[in-house]
Amino acid sequence: MVNRNLIHKLDIEEQDWDIQIEDALGGLSPEEMEWGGEEVTANKIVEGKIVRIENEHVIVDVGYKSEGSIPITEWEEGDDPPQIGELVKVLIEELEDGMTPEENRMIQLSKRKAAKIEAWDRMMEKIKEGDVVRGFVLKKIKGGLLVDIGVHVFLPASQVDVRRPGDIGEYLEKPIECVVLKIDETRRNIVVSRRALIEHERATKKTQLLNELQEGQIRKGTIKNIADFGAFIDLGGIDGLLHITDMSWGRITHPTDLVKIDDEIEVLILGIDHEKEKISLGLKQKTPSPWANVEEKYPIGSRAQGTVVNVMSYGAFVKLEEGIEGLVHISEMSWTKRITHPNEFIHVGETIDVAILGINKDKQEISLGIKQTHENPWENVEERYPIGSNVMGTVRNLTNYGAFIEIEEGIDGLLHVSDMSWVRKIMHPNEVVNKGQQVQCRVLSVDKKNRRIALGLKQLGDDPWAEYIPNKYQANALVTGKVTKITNFGVFVSLEEDLEGLLHISELANHKVENPEEVVKVGEEIEVKILRVDSDERKIGLSRKRAEWSEEEAQEAAAEEQATAAATQPTINPETLKGGIGDSSGPLFKAPTTDASITDETEPQS
Repeated sequence: MVNRNLIHKLDIEEQDWDIQIEDALGGLSPEEMEWGGEEVTANKIVEGKIVRIENEHVIVDVGYKSEGSIPITEWEEGDDPPQIGELVKVLIEELEDGMTPEENRMIQLSKRKAAKIEAWDRMMEKIKEGDVVRGFVLKKIKGGLLVDIGVHVFLPASQVDVRRPGDIGEYLEKPIECVVLKIDETRRNIVVSRRALIEHERATKKTQLLNELQEGQIRKGTIKNIADFGAFIDLGGIDGLLHITDMSWGRITHPTDLVKIDDEIEVLILGIDHEKEKISLGLKQKTPSPWANVEEKYPIGSRAQGTVVNVMSYGAFVKLEEGIEGLVHISEMSWTKRITHPNEFIHVGETIDVAILGINKDKQEISLGIKQTHENPWENVEERYPIGSNVMGTVRNLTNYGAFIEIEEGIDGLLHVSDMSWVRKIMHPNEVVNKGQQVQCRVLSVDKKNRRIALGLKQLGDDPWAEYIPNKYQANALVTGKVTKITNFGVFVSLEEDLEGLLHISELANHKVENPEEVVKVGEEIEVKILRVDSDERKIGLSRKRAEWSEEEAQEAAAEEQATAAATQPTINPETLKGGIGDSSGPLFKAPTTDASITDETEPQS
C-alpha cells in the first residue's frame, strides 16, 4: 500500500515518484505488483510482525493490505511484554468487509488461539487414545477437574479414583497421571481417567500378587474401607477382608474400635480363593489363642475373677482375660433371690467372683456361676427347719391352691389350703391370710432335692375332730345354729366358729321341699338335731324336721329306716352256697338250720 501523505512530506513531485517506482519495479505499475505472500484467509495461522502498540491493542502486519489487531490482554501475566518488531504467530479470526474505509480497515487476530491450535496439533502428533499422560490439575469445573497436559483436558469426577473421593478439590494444584480415554479432534476435546490407570495397575499387580500370596504369610497393608462386619485392606494391588471376628481374641463392638482408614497394619493370610479373587485376613491369629490351654488355666470347679462386659435378658457375659469370656446364666446368679433380669443383680464394668461350671473348647464357651461362690442355703435346710418345728414367715404370694410363705430370703414354704383349718372348707387362701402378713406355721415336710417345704397352719393346734367335736356333738342331740349358706341340695349351718354341719334338703321339713330358701334364710338361727358325726370325713349331718318330732315319731321313723335297710339286703338261698373245688352235684357247705343239730365233727361226703 502506497502512503501518498509520506511522499508529499519528502518534497518529491508525485509524477517523478511514480517514474522512480516503475523503474524499480521493472516497468510494472504499483497496482500491477503483488505485494503479499500467500493468500490471507480467516481461521488460518500466519506469522506477523508487531508494528506498533496502541492503547489496549497490539498492531501486527501479517502481509495483508490491512493490518491486524490483537487485544493486549492476550499477553498473560508472566509473559514477556510485546515488543515492536517482534514476530508472533496469530490466528486470523475475521477479515474486515469492503464497506469500511481503507485507511480504517483492521483484521481481528488472536495470539492465544493460535498458540492453543498449534499446541493441539503438536499433542495430536504425540498421543492417542489409551496412552498414559502426565499433567497438572488447574481447577475444579462442573463435573470434574481441568488438567493441563500441554493442552487442557477433562478429568470427570467419577474417573478421579477407584472409589469416588468426598472432595475432588484435594487434587487441585497437584501433578497427576492419567490414561487418555477419548479424543474428539473435531471439538478439540480430550477426556482422561486416573481411575482406569489405577485399575489397570491394580489388575496387573493383583495377578502378580495372587501368584505370590500363600496362606500363613504375614503381609503389610493399608486400611481402605471399614464396614460394620470388618475392614478392607489393600495388600498392594488386591484387597483382603479382615472380618471383625478375626480382629481380636477379645470383644469388640465395631472395627473402628481397633483400626481406622489409612492405618498400615500387618495381617496374616488366612485363606485365598483364586477363582473369586478373594482373600481372608486375620489379625488376632498373629498371637496364640488364649483358648489353647483354657482347661488348664480354668479347671472346672475352680474360682476366678472377671469383669462384666455385657448384660442380656438371659444372663451376663464376664471377661476372665483378654479373649476369654464366659456366660453366667440368670439361673446361676443366686441361690435364693428371684431375679427377673440380670441387671437387677449385676452391672457392666463390675468386677465379680465366679465359679467355672463347664468348658466347651471347640465352641469357645465357658459356663460360669455366681451363686456357686456362696454356700447353698438348701444344703442344711433340714437341720435349720426340722419337721415339726414352728417357723415365722411372711406371706409372699397367694395362689388358688395355697400361700407361699417366705421363711428366709429366697426360701419359701407352701401353706396349702387343706392345711389352713381343721374345720373350715377353705376355697381360697385369702379367706385366712393376706399378702405381706406375718404368720406362724409348722414344718410338715422338707424336700431338699426339689427345694420344697410344706407348711401347716392348722397343725399348730389339736385336731378337734379327734375328741372335741365327737364328744360335744353326739347323735340325736338338739343344737342351735345359724344358716350361713344355702345350696340346691341343702343348707350349711354354723354350730360354732369354724364348724359347720349340713342340713340336707330332705331333712328341712316333713313335706317335700323344692327350694330351701322357702323354708330358711341366710343368717336365721334354727334348732336342729344331730343325725351323725363322721370324724374320718369331717362331716356333721343335721335334721330340722326331726328336731320337732316327738319321741314316738322318732321311734317310728327309726323302725321304718331299719325295715327299708333290711329290704334292700340281697336274699341268699342257703342251698345254693358253693365254693372251693367241689363238684356240681350239690353245695360244698350247707347253711345251718334251727332244726338241724350241730356236731363238732362233720365227715365230708365221698
